[in-house]
Amino acid sequence: MAEKSFPMTAEGKAKLEAELKNLKLVKRPEVIQRIKVARSFGDLSENSEYDAAKDEQSHLEDRIAQVEEMLKYADVVDADSVDPNEVSVGKTITYTEVGESESETYTIVGSDESDPLNGKISNDSPIAKALLGKKKGETVSITTPGGKFDVVINDVKA
Repeated sequence: MAEKSFPMTAEGKAKLEAELKNLKLVKRPEVIQRIKVARSFGDLSENSEYDAAKDEQSHLEDRIAQVEEMLKYADVVDADSVDPNEVSVGKTITYTEVGESESETYTIVGSDESDPLNGKISNDSPIAKALLGKKKGETVSITTPGGKFDVVINDVKA
């Protein structure tokens, strides 16, 4: 069975480490305190504050486990170690759709770092999957839920 891997940038790993520290050292004690306070209100069977705090605790513990798993199997990609013209995680790609004049620029990041509105797309996205491993100057066919289109990779930057 193949080992899990979570490709990410060094910046993305640092953000996850900071999030985990915050979840464990700040959020977890806050939720535990809310549970203690809610318990003091009496009958737990009809205590909505207690139920809400326990739900929050459950979500918090799930996120902690998820972040720990991602960090355990983190595959930090050093974009500088890859051919400068090759698309990889951590690189910023500019491409133009064939037949169009305006180009688009995206940075390919790990799935937890993605923020499409700010130009960061997940390595699991259809666009990134099609572009990964390709080189500057290549024409690439991309299939998305919205249809299929061809692009020319204009630039690749680390």
